[in-house]
Amino acid sequence: MLSAYLLVTHGSRDPRPQAGAEQLAQLLCQKLRVEMLAKTQDLTNTELLTNSSVNLVTVREPLVGTACLELAPLPLHEQIQQFGKYASSAGFKHIQILPLFLLPGIHVMEDIPAEVTKARKNFGSDLTIEVRPYLGFHPQISQVLTSNLHGFNADAWILLSHGSRRQGANYPVEALANQLGALAAYWSLEPSWESQAKSLLIKGKRRIGILPYFLFAGGITDAIAQSVKQIKQEYPAVKFHLAKPLGANPELAELILDLTRK
Repeated sequence: MLSAYLLVTHGSRDPRPQAGAEQLAQLLCQKLRVEMLAKTQDLTNTELLTNSSVNLVTVREPLVGTACLELAPLPLHEQIQQFGKYASSAGFKHIQILPLFLLPGIHVMEDIPAEVTKARKNFGSDLTIEVRPYLGFHPQISQVLTSNLHGFNADAWILLSHGSRRQGANYPVEALANQLGALAAYWSLEPSWESQAKSLLIKGKRRIGILPYFLFAGGITDAIAQSVKQIKQEYPAVKFHLAKPLGANPELAELILDLTRK
């Protein structure tokens, strides 16, 4: 069934995360278009081989939108309803909700499903709405993340996540840190990245990299940069390097596309 896609982010007063989400939507749309054209070509070739009267297959333009869980003019279920009405008018019968979240916290496990349930009541059987796995669930997220490790020869790395208070939600961060040979740290919980950095200093590490496990630059990454600046002043003999967040890129869009198939 041909789907329309809605990327759901947390929402922010800072415009940069929304701009990043829209970039990802455009990249996903491009990948969907290429995929659809390839399938259409395969189908047309099959028709040419098996049927002398070939019916050309028309390709519908992919439909990808964005929505925010918080800090939006409308609640998420109303944003989904608006997108659903537009998708239905364009001939789509199915919507895939793609949570652009890195951890299975309250938002992913409770808030988004609850909003989707509200939205479904508005359509009945005319339009099906499906929630796909959250972005951080993809096993290859580490490959996109490690591309930000290049350019700094660190003695040790700290993987810095926002963190979640939901039981078990931080396990993926711990597993990812182990995979990268890094220490896990959290912005909203302990251990903080500063405490982890000081533990590395005690061990004699003098080149420390901080890898922010965030999708886009925003208020929190700005605050992280300020805290790195402060600790540099406290320890001028130590080299600290703050890598970039994941950002909108074709590799991340490919992971999102792959999640639509799972």
